[in-house]
Amino acid sequence: MKTPIETLSWQCGPRTFFCGARTLIAGVVNVTPDSFSDGGDFLAPGAAITRALEMAAEGADMIDIGGESSRPGADSVPLEEELGRVLPVIEGIRAASDVPISIDTTKAEVARRAIARGVEIVNDISALRSDPAMGPLVAEKGVGLILMHMKGTPRTMQQQPEYEDVVAEVEAFLEERLEAALRIGIEIEQICLDPGIGFGKTLEHNLELIAAGWRFRSLGTPLLVGMSRKSFIGSLLDLPVGERLEGSLAAAAAAVLRGADILRVHDVRATRRAVAVADAIKPYVQQE
Repeated sequence: MKTPIETLSWQCGPRTFFCGARTLIAGVVNVTPDSFSDGGDFLAPGAAITRALEMAAEGADMIDIGGESSRPGADSVPLEEELGRVLPVIEGIRAASDVPISIDTTKAEVARRAIARGVEIVNDISALRSDPAMGPLVAEKGVGLILMHMKGTPRTMQQQPEYEDVVAEVEAFLEERLEAALRIGIEIEQICLDPGIGFGKTLEHNLELIAAGWRFRSLGTPLLVGMSRKSFIGSLLDLPVGERLEGSLAAAAAAVLRGADILRVHDVRATRRAVAVADAIKPYVQQE
């Protein structure tokens, strides 16, 4: 029996995304020398801009730009260095396209300058815990906000992460961060939640969290999941980063069937095609 899927609106500045009927795709462009998958590939602004525009042409609903690697063991990047990486890329994309852009940063000043250049979404992997100015900024500007679960910091998160009940603990964290954002004055329609696949989790933790997608979506916001090319796929298939496309597509389809609204990916065209099939099946899958 076909079951209607609740549509949730995500207000990102002047744009509104409607999540539920079709999975949205966020194309990843890392303007870094050390990201786990594409580190160094798009460090030059011209290369990053070209790749972003290619992703938009391939069907990306938004482009996620990051200037600080969050791979396991990564160090933080000074403010001016991060700004120097991302701002020229944002300006170049915006000059050529109106594709929605998100900024992957934990620094309010990076977010502020990015928003001034047309960015509509802040993707904060610290869930407003890193910079106390981030929440008030998002509330003031009315942009979209992604709150993600991470155990520890990128430098420490994969040092033997342990949970008694990973799904319950991640759910409780996301609910607490959602409530904290609402207290600051951010509207629930601005918020998207992310369970943080690979951010302080073992292989088994990641699989449990993907399967629990409907539970996270029941918190009342769209659900974003980022699994593309990650190490748990490499562990399952015994493959290096560059050979994880098929595994990433399988994980993407599974996440969609378990309630994901938005996927953060490196391979836009292939993922767009795979999730079109998953979207057609999704209404016939029992929701929990």
